[in-house]
Amino acid sequence: MYEDKTLICKECGAEFVFTAGEQEFYASKGFENEPQRCKACRDARKNAQKPEREMYTAVCAACGNEARVPFKPREDRPVYCSECFAKMKEEQE
Repeated sequence: MYEDKTLICKECGAEFVFTAGEQEFYASKGFENEPQRCKACRDARKNAQKPEREMYTAVCAACGNEARVPFKPREDRPVYCSECFAKMKEEQE
C-alpha cells in the first residue's frame, strides 16, 4: 500500500527517505503531514530544547575515584562510579 518516498529536509536541504514503514506508523498515529526534516535535523532540534543536565562530582565509595553523577550526593548515602556500580549490579544478578 505504501511506497518509499524521497523527501527534502527543510532544515539542511538533504534528501531523505520516508519509508513505507514510517508512512504506515504515521498513519496509525493519525498524522496527516509528512516529516519536514531528516532524522539528524529532527534529533538536533529535539535535543536543542532539552536543558543541559547538571552533573555533580563525588568520590566513589568503593574505589575512591572521582564519580560524576546527575544527582546531588548526600552524606548518608554512598555514591559509586559507573564501573563500580556496574560491578555491584552484576553481583546482584
